[in-house]
Amino acid sequence: MPLRMENVRTIFLDYDGTLHNSMTIYAPAFRKAYENLVDKGHAEPKSWSEEEISKWIGFNPKEMWEEFMPDLSRETRDASSELIGREMNELIKKGYPKLYENTIDTLEYLKDKGYTLVFLSNCRKEYMENHRKLFSLEKYFDSMICSEEYGFIQKQDILKTVIENYPKERVMVGDRKKDLDAGRASGIFTIGCKYGFGSEEELTGADLLIDDISELKNIF
Repeated sequence: MPLRMENVRTIFLDYDGTLHNSMTIYAPAFRKAYENLVDKGHAEPKSWSEEEISKWIGFNPKEMWEEFMPDLSRETRDASSELIGREMNELIKKGYPKLYENTIDTLEYLKDKGYTLVFLSNCRKEYMENHRKLFSLEKYFDSMICSEEYGFIQKQDILKTVIENYPKERVMVGDRKKDLDAGRASGIFTIGCKYGFGSEEELTGADLLIDDISELKNIF
């Protein structure tokens, strides 16, 4: 274990792009919502690549639409966001989601070692609950936290709100800048996931970088 992390007891884990390869459900939902906007005259036809779509994975719904199409009315943005959510939840119920290959083994290892594991995601509650049921995530996580429960405030503000509920020392693991910013804002260690949806630039400054979730077993 790296010396600086030898006293870690709590591991905060992002979900999409860190444990879950969310492109299998996000891409078709995004495309359907965009096609709906085209049909209603709110957008020009466009063929979206997965690379382009992946930019928005890790954003909470409010942030995503404010940055993606800020000129849309609030009502239209909200309706589009709801459409993406419904489509993803339907795909979850059909068993489409795919965790990264070594996710469950790694969570079992960390749980067996006695670490406190906290799910921390910029997602809706229904999305979180559907994944919890599909993968029995309650077996691994001591707590599961989603941004909707906190009014879709920034992830770093959610972490600041809850962090003192969990044992020191602590680390934040994620694939996007928002994850690392959250950890840094709370003065805890950060681990960047190079295999997720964030760019190399986004992960600059992480205490450690990993190429596979299973590498957490070597760190802890």
